[in-house]
Amino acid sequence: MFNQSTLFLIILLLLGYFGKNQSIIISVYILLGLQLFKFDAKLFPFIQERGMSIGVTIITLSVLIPIATGEIGFTELLESIRNYYGWIALGSGLFVSIVARGGLGLLANDPHLTTALVMGTILAVVFLQGVAVGPLIGAGIAYMIMNIVDYVMKLL
Repeated sequence: MFNQSTLFLIILLLLGYFGKNQSIIISVYILLGLQLFKFDAKLFPFIQERGMSIGVTIITLSVLIPIATGEIGFTELLESIRNYYGWIALGSGLFVSIVARGGLGLLANDPHLTTALVMGTILAVVFLQGVAVGPLIGAGIAYMIMNIVDYVMKLL
């Protein structure tokens, strides 16, 4: 049970604890529990293959709840775009969604980058009072920057 991956998870657990990152703490507990009870061989591949899609669906579900409850309707939508803050928010939502799309591909093709993204998030939370926004948007931003750097390198 106790191997390099377990030690790594324990370090992430400690960093999550000190960084007050509940998502990391819960995730590590679940992974350690699956390893402890020997469910890892069956469940890890499923979670790795479908977890991101399930997570995005859950996030989308939570974002749509105010619409489903009637808290947000057409009146609120029209009101929100009557000033430039609303348009900035609309544009930011579009931008982040498009950037995150690239992150899905990056995480699928280069899953080892997830570690660096999670470590960067945890370090920012612990030492810079950052907010953990998760690896997907981080991967999207990384993907965008990588493409820009690749483009510039081709010009040189």
